[in-house]
Amino acid sequence: MIFDKWLVPDRIFGHYYEITPDMIRALGRSALLCDIDNTLATYEDPTPPERLINWIEEMRRTGISIAFVSNNTKERVELFNKSLQCVAFAKAGKPKTKYLYAACEQLHIDKDQAILLGDQLLTDCAAGKRFGIPSWIVPPIRDKKTLFFRMKRLLEKPYLRKYRRIHAAGQ
Repeated sequence: MIFDKWLVPDRIFGHYYEITPDMIRALGRSALLCDIDNTLATYEDPTPPERLINWIEEMRRTGISIAFVSNNTKERVELFNKSLQCVAFAKAGKPKTKYLYAACEQLHIDKDQAILLGDQLLTDCAAGKRFGIPSWIVPPIRDKKTLFFRMKRLLEKPYLRKYRRIHAAGQ
């Protein structure tokens, strides 16, 4: 398919917390550029859950930087990030890459040191691929049930199947 290049993720994990600093360093990387909603927390979580706080602290302790690049509002991102004090961008417009560049600049890293983590292929995965970095995907924590989101998830299915075929063949 024509969009395989942009929409087939490099890795899929069951949850963000399955990702370890060693996995990131094994690729020669030192930073995660993370989506927030449905990747790290639900839309209903105004502040980070304790498990996420602990995971971010572990990443930082071991030299992995975290930045948030979210399509959500400035108010949402600022409230969520208040206690964490990570580099953070709202209204990112992913799959545009402008704020992925900005996140790398603020982290003082080259893009070759970053990995994108998100839950949506059409925004997160495509942004990472367009930016030229690995795109790691987790299933949405609690997906919205609107027609718009159901259609987006339906459009993602062929690319998730392709990922599974590729990775099943490689085992």
